[in-house]
Amino acid sequence: MDPKVLQQLLFKKIKEQLPNHLSLADELSELLGLSPDSVYRRIRGEKPVDLNELQTICRHYHLSLDGLLQLNSEAVLFQAPGVSNGYIPFAKHMQGMLEQFKYFNSFKKREILYLCKDTPFWYFFLFPAMASFKTFFWSRTINNEPELQRELFSLETFPAEECKQIGWQLLEEHNQMNSTELWNLESIHSSINQVAYYRDAGIFRERKDLIAVVDDFIRMLDHLEKQAERGITFMPGDSDLKPHGQLQFYVNELILGNNTILLNLDEQQMSMVTYSVFNYISTRDARFIEKTENTFNTLLSRSSLISRSGEKERNRFFNTLRDKVNQLRN
Repeated sequence: MDPKVLQQLLFKKIKEQLPNHLSLADELSELLGLSPDSVYRRIRGEKPVDLNELQTICRHYHLSLDGLLQLNSEAVLFQAPGVSNGYIPFAKHMQGMLEQFKYFNSFKKREILYLCKDTPFWYFFLFPAMASFKTFFWSRTINNEPELQRELFSLETFPAEECKQIGWQLLEEHNQMNSTELWNLESIHSSINQVAYYRDAGIFRERKDLIAVVDDFIRMLDHLEKQAERGITFMPGDSDLKPHGQLQFYVNELILGNNTILLNLDEQQMSMVTYSVFNYISTRDARFIEKTENTFNTLLSRSSLISRSGEKERNRFFNTLRDKVNQLRN
């Protein structure tokens, strides 16, 4: 391909990543330390981009040269926030997720499609006892935060107020997006196992803490059922006059995939895959996104839509989930 055309393609891809209200020339001028006129000459292909500029651009916008040069490579470029920073406090990890959702909401069209091997992260912050428990579990058992290793879980000593506030903001941002969620009966099993492990290992300080977490687990499922019934996402206590995101809730009882997110943001797409429990990697690679989208649509075609309609299937699904959670009281 002609180098001038390749350079124009590079800037076209960058433009697609930017919300409509941002100027490509202004963004590049600040990034590269060049005048607007110099940037425009590069955008038009009149002035070649040098290797240092290309490196800066690709690193900042997470672009793959393999994809740009249309090489026949199986390599896919992923962004993994925080992967090189070592230990990150859980609250900082949550803040990073919040900033991501604010970025998503800077686009006019914003849609999230979620293949839920596990319950989506943000829903655990709907109710306070479950929010505190999940924050404690992720911080102590997964993030291995040293100060918690000898601690028992107690709502009194671990209210997790900072993470609750961030989680509530995350929910508010999420609820501004249209959503399609694909669930399975296994989608709550990891959380059930976490509560059961802490119960059996004696990590709950008092039984009342266990019961409070189980009660909030049930409240969360009740809320998710109400969302599915109404076909919208909303916060507990929200007015019907408040704008809400549209929700399509599907259930597939046979196929269990992994936690995968597909985002449609104006004219661009992004795919995210979770790893190490609550971390994620993301890519804009068109090949990966196409494969992800095709798989998601195939699963949807073999699933039951239980939002708005499908009352019988919806009741059966959520009653089964509640029965599983209630067994944690024993």
